[in-house]
Amino acid sequence: MVETISDDQSHAQAQRAEEDAAADEPADQRPAAPQQPAAAKPAQTPAPNVQPTPTREELILRGLGFCGHYLHFHEGGRSGREPILCMLHRAGGSMSQLELGSRFELKPGSLSEILAKIETAGLIERTRDPRDRRALSIHLTEAGEQEALRAIEARKAFRDQAFSNLTVEEQDELVVLLGKIRNRWEELA
Repeated sequence: MVETISDDQSHAQAQRAEEDAAADEPADQRPAAPQQPAAAKPAQTPAPNVQPTPTREELILRGLGFCGHYLHFHEGGRSGREPILCMLHRAGGSMSQLELGSRFELKPGSLSEILAKIETAGLIERTRDPRDRRALSIHLTEAGEQEALRAIEARKAFRDQAFSNLTVEEQDELVVLLGKIRNRWEELA
């Protein structure tokens, strides 16, 4: 923690240091302390909390960060419950756990934890593949199918409205600009 020192504190510390140094000298060699009248110091007002103006780059990153945060937390995240249910729906209602994990680039342990929560909610069932007892098949339940359909409809409604405040030309320009940003960031990674 950084401790800030006011001018008064700094002056008092300097004065104490001089007094300590003077105490080490014999009394007859000490200079006489000057006599100064006690004057009232004007009250100092603290500087207002001024934030520096953000740079253009900071504003762009904040905007992209907000969009990423919004999509992750309001659209189910990349590997959350809704994307998994939607993926299973698009695959006809079932898929192997291995294939599902590769589609989301998840480690088996992480996927298993997510699937356990979805299974506990009654949205999927996991069964052993009769041809390979080591493999698990993931199947949407009726409730899971209904939730997947609701999520797909909500995502479609969001996509239909998300960029309605931009003209078609602005949307086309945004696609190009985001492509440039993505390419550059991939180069930097």
